[in-house]
Amino acid sequence: MTTQNFRGDFMWYELMSKDPTGSVAFYPGVTGWTTTAMPNPAGEGEYLMFANNGAPFAGCMRLPAEAEAMQAPSHWLGYIGTPDVDATVAQASGLGAKVYMPPMDIPSVGRIAVLADPQDGTFALFCPAPREGGQQDQPKAPIAWHELMTSDIEAAWSFYSTLFGWQKLDDMDMGPMGMYRMFGNGAEPIGGLMKKPDEVPCAMWNYYAHVADLDASVASAQGGGAQLLNGPMDVPGGDRIAQLMDPQGAMFCLHANGAKA
Repeated sequence: MTTQNFRGDFMWYELMSKDPTGSVAFYPGVTGWTTTAMPNPAGEGEYLMFANNGAPFAGCMRLPAEAEAMQAPSHWLGYIGTPDVDATVAQASGLGAKVYMPPMDIPSVGRIAVLADPQDGTFALFCPAPREGGQQDQPKAPIAWHELMTSDIEAAWSFYSTLFGWQKLDDMDMGPMGMYRMFGNGAEPIGGLMKKPDEVPCAMWNYYAHVADLDASVASAQGGGAQLLNGPMDVPGGDRIAQLMDPQGAMFCLHANGAKA
């Protein structure tokens, strides 16, 4: 992977949890992920990680005290690739974004920042540190879809497409739910934008973890203390999804191929 071709890719995920130990215990039984840990490159202790087929793709850390003081719930955060974090932060700020965490280096990992888009959807930026022999391809994460619920689809689309070069692939009419815009970083669809339901208090990104058996995963999640918010249900194309809240209060989504027989 080179700096020319990871712009706009979702490169890492992080669960900001009020109870990281509980979160790490919860997800493997639902998703089939494994867990691992490494010395925390940002400070003391260990950095907990989720892995798929042995390849780490997401981290889990305690929700910062300042975020909890602002009533922020546990939540998943997506890191989007950029070859220049500082320039992208400056561009995003000029487009109306808020900077929650300014650019900082994580030793041996890369440079990151955390922002909120003009409609208050939170996302992160990531530029990986140079690797000996050049950048390596990222293992494919088991995240099937990236979905932004926002108060203004056109404004959000203008922001993200300008920042990351995403392409609009299709607009689907969902009737009373409004338009659903699918986008890609190239020709392959990677996510969608939709008008947030009234009951959702603010704009937010949702991440759909791919599982082999949706009903079994939902049952496992509920058995582990999760709340089922929506589904399981079929979506266009024959796939099935469900939306849930984990025991620590973070919303997460599940995806499986093929309609239920």
